[in-house]
Amino acid sequence: MTRAASRPVGTVTRGTTNPNRLRRMDRWIAATHGAELRRAGEAVAVDLGYGATPWTAVELLGRLRTVAPRARVVGVEIEPARVAAARPYEREGLVFRHGGFEIPVPQRPMLIRAANVLRQYEEGEVAAVWERLCARLAPAGGGSRGGLLVEGTCDEIGRRHVWVALGPEGPRTVTFATRLGSLERPSDLAERLPKALIHRNVPGEPVHAFLRDFDRAWAAAAPYASYGARQRWMRAVRELTSDWPVLDGPVRWRQGEVTVAWGALAPADQRL
Repeated sequence: MTRAASRPVGTVTRGTTNPNRLRRMDRWIAATHGAELRRAGEAVAVDLGYGATPWTAVELLGRLRTVAPRARVVGVEIEPARVAAARPYEREGLVFRHGGFEIPVPQRPMLIRAANVLRQYEEGEVAAVWERLCARLAPAGGGSRGGLLVEGTCDEIGRRHVWVALGPEGPRTVTFATRLGSLERPSDLAERLPKALIHRNVPGEPVHAFLRDFDRAWAAAAPYASYGARQRWMRAVRELTSDWPVLDGPVRWRQGEVTVAWGALAPADQRL
């Protein structure tokens, strides 16, 4: 193999992160993908682009093991110095590797989490990265839907987060998650849309229509605010279900989440 061929695929990110920044994403992964991870036994999960410090990978292992006790986490970083700095934190079930979008692990992972990684890329590059990462996931079969790629963006302390979930076949869902006490209106989440959608929050695009309808439902649910932001959010989401393919239910809504089918929010020029 030539030296060029062995180089990690991708570019170095800013690398900034904070403890608990990805807790909302991790909580959702454990709830929705935990059974698949558990059935897989020693399932491999990849924390892709964990950044300058290893906290997100350390936390991912702990959270996954609450639902899949034999899960293992591989933190993958394209910057060698970050890998060297993370190595002292290795333990049973957690290792760190130098690499990028090629995902340098021998076993096809049941999970790839890529948070705040594609933010610096051009929108036109996203589809190719998604395709490459999905091709590395564990395949579907034997009653399993296969591995899961979770790619999205959050703020610096994890209050607001939007991510896309993809399987080996491609994108499945979009999830909006927030600390409800920080929210003035649902469209506040627009600034955390993943790269595939953030430039599409304009009239004529489905994601813009969704956030517009969400704001309207939120305004209509204002009387529920006297019972707390959670009750208002749940009422607004329930109202959305009449016009949008909301895929989860009150258990997840109570967490400040809502998940919608990707096909309903996909960019207008990419819809079938």
